[in-house]
Amino acid sequence: MKKLLTVLLASFMLLTACSGNNTNSNSEGGSSSNGKQEITVWAWDKAFNIAAMEKAKAVYAEKNAEVNINIVENAQDDIIQKLNAGLNSGTTKSLPNIVLIEDYRAQSFLQAYPDSFFALNDFINPSDFADYKIGPTSFDGKQYGVPFDSGVAGLYVRTDYLQEAGYSVDDLQNITWDQYIEIGKAVKEATGKDMLTQDPNDLGLIRMMIQSAGMWYLQEDGKTPHLADNSALAEAFNTYKSIMDAGIVKVISDWSQFVGAFNSGDVASIPTGNWITASVKAEADQSGKWAIVPFPTLGNQANSVHASNLGGSSWYVMNVDGKEAAADFLKQTFASDVDFYQTLVKDIGAIGTLKAAAEGDAYAAADEFFGGQTAIADLASWTEQIPNVNYGMHTYAIEDILVVEMQNFMNGAPLQDVLSNAQTQAETQIR
Repeated sequence: MKKLLTVLLASFMLLTACSGNNTNSNSEGGSSSNGKQEITVWAWDKAFNIAAMEKAKAVYAEKNAEVNINIVENAQDDIIQKLNAGLNSGTTKSLPNIVLIEDYRAQSFLQAYPDSFFALNDFINPSDFADYKIGPTSFDGKQYGVPFDSGVAGLYVRTDYLQEAGYSVDDLQNITWDQYIEIGKAVKEATGKDMLTQDPNDLGLIRMMIQSAGMWYLQEDGKTPHLADNSALAEAFNTYKSIMDAGIVKVISDWSQFVGAFNSGDVASIPTGNWITASVKAEADQSGKWAIVPFPTLGNQANSVHASNLGGSSWYVMNVDGKEAAADFLKQTFASDVDFYQTLVKDIGAIGTLKAAAEGDAYAAADEFFGGQTAIADLASWTEQIPNVNYGMHTYAIEDILVVEMQNFMNGAPLQDVLSNAQTQAETQIR
């Protein structure tokens, strides 16, 4: 009898433990130990994306106390690796309910694993967002992503350096890259300061240039390489070489050198995405010495506009248990809440791509760091002008090829040869 009681007791304890494990938090949107619906989110960057999700969690909790949002921070590369591993394995057990994916990478997941993501057409209205964000976040007629931050590019300029060279902010409104180079030469002569930094292994400037003209590394199908006969890419290559040959570039090799160059006052401008604003403003004693002007155009491209993009990401719901709850959470926050976006702008500097958010008070506020400019309103207005291009699946693979060919071009190889070589390599390597 003692042995029987011992076995029964052990069995009871094992069942109890297993039952407890089944109610614990899991990554598929199950119930937490307190009985709440749990939604797990993967994202990177504690100060930006994670901070934005934390604020969304707080807003949602005010009306939906029965749902718990579990935010897990991962490096972006780790998220990519984990997503690929989980999706390749065919099991959803290790996947989150919501994941942040960079816009340049989104199509590689959507096209390869369309059944693994939850279509959001019944939860959001794509036309509520900046047009250029819909291309990377949709596939085969379905909307899978909730567009988040704008990577809208601007030209950040040191007004004091410009003044020393005889220019004002008005002189930099709606200029071409050729005009930019001439101004850069004048600034270098008057102040000894370089006009910008460049990392030879980073083609972000080329990306921004060609998107301003409505072009990309791929044809409109997002699959076929478009390099050898891409007039915008050819002009961007020529412009890049002209910038480098003008002697107005401080060459750098990493992020810390990039930020250090403008924080220390070594360069007069920064052509890049608006996410750099917080880093610019980190040097408080430079307040009043900066302005943001529209992105320069490629002068020979009729379709080139004074707006482009660098970076940006969006939220995706995985096709796992709890997907409806996850979609509703995004619907009530990132997909519709204008007041929420005012908080994001004020507290973390995140400019969203929800069109209605641009009409809020926080977007219209003057920024004394930028000389009283309504900088957020300007950036938001440029966001709506960014050309919609199909990033496709191969942005980084193609840039690995182009980085090498750019160096060949800088060393004297004919432009048509380097772009033709790049085209051949891309056609061979990309399937």
